[in-house]
Amino acid sequence: MSEALLHVADLTMRFGGLTAVDGLTFTAERGAITAVIGPNGAGKTTLFNCITGFYKPTRGLIELRHDAGESYNLARMQGHRIARVARVARTFQNIRLFPRMTALENLIVAQHNKLMRASAFTLAGLFGLPGYRAAERAAVEKARIWLDRISLTERADDEAGTLPYGAQRRLEIARAMCTDPVLLCLDEPAAGLNARESAELNRLLLDIREADGVSLLLIEHDMNVVMGISDHIVVLDYGKRIAAGTPEAVRADPNVIRAYLGEPDEPHITNGDA
Repeated sequence: MSEALLHVADLTMRFGGLTAVDGLTFTAERGAITAVIGPNGAGKTTLFNCITGFYKPTRGLIELRHDAGESYNLARMQGHRIARVARVARTFQNIRLFPRMTALENLIVAQHNKLMRASAFTLAGLFGLPGYRAAERAAVEKARIWLDRISLTERADDEAGTLPYGAQRRLEIARAMCTDPVLLCLDEPAAGLNARESAELNRLLLDIREADGVSLLLIEHDMNVVMGISDHIVVLDYGKRIAAGTPEAVRADPNVIRAYLGEPDEPHITNGDA
């Protein structure tokens, strides 16, 4: 985990007279879980929106480096190319599954780019040509593998909107993983989860890092999740980085305690992000 996957340099995002992210610089290492924390309004979600193409930064560099040597400046790419070409996937604080589709269908539809290419943009699919049929079988197989990994195989044919809340969270992460990302951005994945569900989430995210070799960048307020799985933590306050380091270093940093964590014996915070 000594090689940089994501390098953010002097990132600034202004909305009129408001500076939401202010000269932010940090690095996320390849194969690591990097957490971004901070009080409400610190600029965390704005940062994610810049990385994933929802916003175009006022200034700065967001460089993603694939291990094959390709390099992408996400700050200058269109959002759909960030997902498809740079291979950055994202989940949201508010779950965005297709509630009337089944769990299986949600995972298959995440693979639509591959299926569209295999169908020659509908022609091969219309005639059921062998190449498209093979791609379709592969998509279903990948979806079923992920259903098994998130313990939802028995609910494969249930509408996603009928699943328990914790299961929907896991399904959304699995759907993002079906796009084969190199970087998975998670916006408050533990929001609304109870202690058991948070523990399941921790195991899933660690498994994704270890088994799939995917780097994770997460915004999270649940300090049990952050401190339990993160390799590196970046702390924001009013759009600026006030600390960065290992969980142990961040937990003990007086600037972090003062701005965010509170007293050292009260580290658990579960408020929503702004």
